[in-house]
Amino acid sequence: MYDSVKDLLDEYADIEARLADPAVHADQNEARRLGKRYAELRPIVNTQRELERVRSDIEAARELAAEDAAFAAEAEQLETREAELGERLRVLLVPRDPNDDKDVILQIKAGEGGEESALFAGDLLRMYLRYAEREGWKTDVLDSTPSDLGGYKDVTVAVKTRGHAAADDGPPAGVWAKLKYEGGVHRVQRVPVTESQGRIHTSAAGVLVMPEAEEVDVQIDPNDLRIDVFRSSGPGGQSVNTTDSAVRITHNPTGVVVSCQNEKSQLQNKEQAMRILRARLLALAQEEADAAAAAERRSQVRTVDRSERVRTYNFPENRISDHRVGYKAYNLDQVMDGELEGVIGALVEADLAEKLAAHR
Repeated sequence: MYDSVKDLLDEYADIEARLADPAVHADQNEARRLGKRYAELRPIVNTQRELERVRSDIEAARELAAEDAAFAAEAEQLETREAELGERLRVLLVPRDPNDDKDVILQIKAGEGGEESALFAGDLLRMYLRYAEREGWKTDVLDSTPSDLGGYKDVTVAVKTRGHAAADDGPPAGVWAKLKYEGGVHRVQRVPVTESQGRIHTSAAGVLVMPEAEEVDVQIDPNDLRIDVFRSSGPGGQSVNTTDSAVRITHNPTGVVVSCQNEKSQLQNKEQAMRILRARLLALAQEEADAAAAAERRSQVRTVDRSERVRTYNFPENRISDHRVGYKAYNLDQVMDGELEGVIGALVEADLAEKLAAHR
């Protein structure tokens, strides 16, 4: 793995020189691409440079230890530090998901279970909104279809970072780096509010997580789009808008259909629908690429596989179980309040361990 370090150091120096050239910034897309790659390489470069300094200090301490035994203890401490830096560099050199610094569009759809499933979809939405608040992320509900009892048949939300700087000891991490593991079927076991006999029911909701695509990520030919407008409607079919402001966009080559009706104007709904469409087309293209190279980014394939049951929320036992990594905890009440750090952390660690094992 370390054979590539010199190439990365050379690439970093080249990008640094290019970013210092004012002419590069005339092309904003190119400047943004270079800046992103520069930020990705910075932790690797900093770690490698520190590792080289520590190795130099170890050599000096060993030479001095021949004359003064006190330096032997210092050499041992430096060797411990050398091992830590070596492991950090090994982790940093693991091929990373190119979408990890992207924002996401997250969709939650009620499944089997009728009104109880819609209520659970609403609970999942609140869980993710509160988790986003804890992480300092911004959220924006793009489209929603409420149910009669206050849940959601379908809801789509954009989750964005607030532009925090990347740490020096790791690559820049966006929303996708953590929420990409949430895709799949989420199952709930509890007594529904509509249950008069107190019996526990099982229902489910589907979660789809897509990296949000910028216009430069996905090229869409306007001639490939069919755009229909219709009147927005609320729960139970009541009209909530007297104009045709809702928008439905069909991408003819792929058959992908998106619609938005949350905003008051047709233009705003069209803009939101295009955001969702770009994300879906990017996810579709990546899913096809993953199928062509099945061994690579298997966890990302799972995020768009709605058929896989990923997690169970057992309310009577206050238990949450993630079936992919065997994670189990009895703090479901806290998880539903947005404390997802434990389960997401377990998924991140399992994914990293798998990648490390594959690149030993």
